[in-house]
Amino acid sequence: MFLPKYPDTPTPPPAHTHAPSDPAPARRPVPQISVSTGAVVTVLVGGVVLTALLAAVAVSAISVAVAAVVLRSMLRDQRHR
Repeated sequence: MFLPKYPDTPTPPPAHTHAPSDPAPARRPVPQISVSTGAVVTVLVGGVVLTALLAAVAVSAISVAVAAVVLRSMLRDQRHR
């Protein structure tokens, strides 16, 4: 009942044969990119300047927050008196 049914005639061999694949194409050399020293220095100086500006903004924000807390506590003390 559950046995597989096999064909009476064997299957024919495949009609095509495997041909050797084409050799890989020759790679062209990648062109060299020359980076001048001035460009490297410019990028480094730009990074240092941007980092310094970010640090200045962060310090300013912290000082404004501290000043706000101090002023708030001073105003609260005046209201209670």
